[in-house]
Amino acid sequence: MVTDTTHAVMATDANTTGNLPLATSQRSSRCAPHRAHTRRQAGSDAGTTGQTDGYPHLRQAVADLPDAPGVYLFHGQPGDLPLYIGKSIHLRSRVLAHLRAPDEARMLQQTRRIEHIRTAGELGALLLESALIKQQQPLYNRKLRRNRQLCAWQVVPGSPLRLQLAAAQTVNFATTPQLYGLFASRHAATEALQALADRHGLCLSVLGLEKGVPGKACFRHMVKRCAGACCGQTSRAAHDARTLAALTDMQLVCWPFAGAVALLEVCPLDPQFVQYHVVRNWCYLGSAPNLAQARQLDAVAAGFDADGYKIVCKPILHQQTPIIEL
Repeated sequence: MVTDTTHAVMATDANTTGNLPLATSQRSSRCAPHRAHTRRQAGSDAGTTGQTDGYPHLRQAVADLPDAPGVYLFHGQPGDLPLYIGKSIHLRSRVLAHLRAPDEARMLQQTRRIEHIRTAGELGALLLESALIKQQQPLYNRKLRRNRQLCAWQVVPGSPLRLQLAAAQTVNFATTPQLYGLFASRHAATEALQALADRHGLCLSVLGLEKGVPGKACFRHMVKRCAGACCGQTSRAAHDARTLAALTDMQLVCWPFAGAVALLEVCPLDPQFVQYHVVRNWCYLGSAPNLAQARQLDAVAAGFDADGYKIVCKPILHQQTPIIEL
């Protein structure tokens, strides 16, 4: 069975376990042409049956999927959390790809039901997928699960330059300036800074990653991987300037608005199907079919969401979608 929830949906806060108020608007009548198209396609596509031969219990579920943007959920036993949550701009094609993947056989054999939620486009699908995975913690999803060890490098005010690790649990990454990189752990952050040092001839002892003897060349300088800030061959000021320049591409952008905004997305298959995706401090708060309902979704974000930041930062900064301040 497929649940065709072709409405503006949801909202789960990516940093809490509870649900925020949902704004829904049933779109069954307006989206009817697309479902009719899907039925025609399902009826005429003889290849679908062949691709589902290994999973006959999923045949009708796959046939009913629309060739449209959205999120899909593989469900196991009734009452259990989803097995897997994914997204695509072509739901039916993406789910069929799962059925052709031998390494996913175990998951598909456990699947008893496929649910899908239509979105206006790819942006909405990305945001909804990320939120649902954090909320429901599906068994077979890994990458987008909630990360409680998120950290970034922070420049400590003053001279000479000094870096320290800042944790998202104690520092507001959305509003704090001079933060660099988003890392899943202290170990990942240290490895990234070491790699940056290798590329730019920076000294690990000056950066505080290794203990060094003042005025004495470090081992990396002897093997020509450090420019010599540790032993006076290059000045500390020059080293600090080179460090800041190297960090530039990793710098986090502070939230550029006073409050929440709505990102307007129009469905390419049906211009009447629109969604307003509400974001505040890089945290996704939900989607609504109109501005009145979008404003009801505005809330104080509970924390910084790294996935939300990665999804909406470019569309906002490059103005790739209409933005309405709420």
